Amino acid sequence: MAVTANLDKLLDKAYEGQALSELVTAPVAALAGVTDADAELLAKAFRIKTIGDLGKNKYFRAAAAIVDLNNAAK
Repeated sequence: MAVTANLDKLLDKAYEGQALSELVTAPVAALAGVTDADAELLAKAFRIKTIGDLGKNKYFRAAAAIVDLNNAAK
């Protein structure tokens, strides 16, 4: 079963319409609202360079899980 999603509002214009496989390897600054300076700080603090790195980071995943569990408990 094919799944489609419009991610354009989450991305900078230059990355709109790209395949998920391309987005995973795109720089973190490809996300709307993430500046090059933000991306540099993420790289220094957590060695995060790509959207995939951000999504796989254990600290960000733990924080997201805590929020999800809290929301499910409400």
